[in-house]
Amino acid sequence: MVHKLADKKTRKTLERDDFRLLHYAGEVTYCVVGFLNKNNDLLYRNIKDVMRQSKNTIVRECFASKESDGRRRPETVASQFKSSLLGLTDILMSKEPWYVRCLKSNESKQPGQFDDMVVRHQVKYLGLMEHLRVRRAGFAYRCRYDVFLQRYKPLCPATWPYWRGVAAKGVEVLVQHLGYLPDEYKMGRTKIFIRHPRTLFATEDAFEVCKHKLASRIQAQYKGYWQKGQFRRQKEAATKIETCWRGVQARKEKGRRQWAVKVIKKFIKGYMARGEATTTDNSEYLAFVRQNYLNRLKDNLPKMVLDKTSWLTPPPVLTETSEILRQLHMRLMVRKYIRGITAQQKAQLQLKGITSVIFKGKKDSYPQSVSQPYVDTRISDQDINMKVLQMIHHEGIKYSIPIVKYDRNGFKARPRQLILTQTAAYVVDDAKIKQRVLHTTLKGVSVSTLSDGVIIFHIASEDDKQKGDLIMQCDHLFEALTKLSVVANKQSAINVVQGSVKFQMQAGKEGIVEFSSGQESMVYKDKNGHLMVVSTRTRAR
Repeated sequence: MVHKLADKKTRKTLERDDFRLLHYAGEVTYCVVGFLNKNNDLLYRNIKDVMRQSKNTIVRECFASKESDGRRRPETVASQFKSSLLGLTDILMSKEPWYVRCLKSNESKQPGQFDDMVVRHQVKYLGLMEHLRVRRAGFAYRCRYDVFLQRYKPLCPATWPYWRGVAAKGVEVLVQHLGYLPDEYKMGRTKIFIRHPRTLFATEDAFEVCKHKLASRIQAQYKGYWQKGQFRRQKEAATKIETCWRGVQARKEKGRRQWAVKVIKKFIKGYMARGEATTTDNSEYLAFVRQNYLNRLKDNLPKMVLDKTSWLTPPPVLTETSEILRQLHMRLMVRKYIRGITAQQKAQLQLKGITSVIFKGKKDSYPQSVSQPYVDTRISDQDINMKVLQMIHHEGIKYSIPIVKYDRNGFKARPRQLILTQTAAYVVDDAKIKQRVLHTTLKGVSVSTLSDGVIIFHIASEDDKQKGDLIMQCDHLFEALTKLSVVANKQSAINVVQGSVKFQMQAGKEGIVEFSSGQESMVYKDKNGHLMVVSTRTRAR
């Protein structure tokens, strides 16, 4: 078909110098411009010789003799094509055939543009549809066992990284792990045949996913290998540094030991001559002894004035110095303590001092009473009978405390109140004054050496009708007697006796109070008429 004979629609796609032939694969367009130059053929040499022998001068000039006299005939286009074809055939036969169909997406050669008519035309005349039908009718993919196993072995743990055995057996294990159905593949003698393309595509998709995991694993292995090498190099460097540092430390240690040996030798000589006068041999040792003792004494000084035992024992060379320092430190602690106490604490200490003079080392319960503070009174004015308070208020109440009074005849216990004023001691019940004892008539006070709280007032009287001595029991014995000794100035009249005490029941008649220790504290009248006071040694007052 030429431009002149074509219809209007076809002329739009043909130039004036073009013509189109209908082949089995479709329409092919040729251009006449340069057609002869592209398809010319060389003349044989013998024909050129004949043309040079022509009688026509123009013909002879066209075929001038410029070539060599060789006898070999030049290759024609057909022979060149045949030679090229044979060479291509040899190359293809030495390779595994793998056909790739290339399709032209558009006529303008632009990327991203697809012409459906052009693509459909190429698919139709390249025979791709017939080829697909043939492949689908049989097995669409075939591959040798070793190649298939080498490519897809990462998909199965049993075949990765190495399969030690026959390749066919490895492929069978691989496809079973991938879940191939029996009708999807066949095992040949040297190859595996896969029927459906979707099976191969699924395998390829799984392989693409697996490649990322393999890459990560290879990367991790490489990083681990690199880090191990880095660690090995760092360890070697650290070992070298440690070796050098240990050498330096060893040399320093050697110097210190040499110095220590010299010092020890000096101290041994000084220790051997420590009792002698200061000489060149023991002067350093004695200086060390003094300094060491003073440093230890600085960190172990007594913290309390009453601490008499924690002072460090001095070496013989510092005996006198240690005693002087102990006295100075004691004075310093006393001064600090005195400056720090209040007026109330000072009054407490004065009372405790009086108690200590009277009872220390004499009465069993005294050590337990040291830590108990004294109070101004044990009974408030509201708890004293109003009439009694009016009667004795002008004398000035100094101290009051609840007591238990024992009758002189039957020793019956009666709860009472003991009130100390500036002039007398009053025994009071809930309504009236039961007995008044002037401080001037109080001959003495008796208590036992045990831990009981019984107090006996010995009263001097010139009147035969005067009541006898006063027997009572008090829970705060030390506090009450200390207050009495201060108010009545009767410190020397308080006696601590052992065993029994005689008392005046009434004029001309005496009674006895016997003191003893037992498992339980009690006060009772014995069959012999004596008042028995039993106390435990562990009871605190």
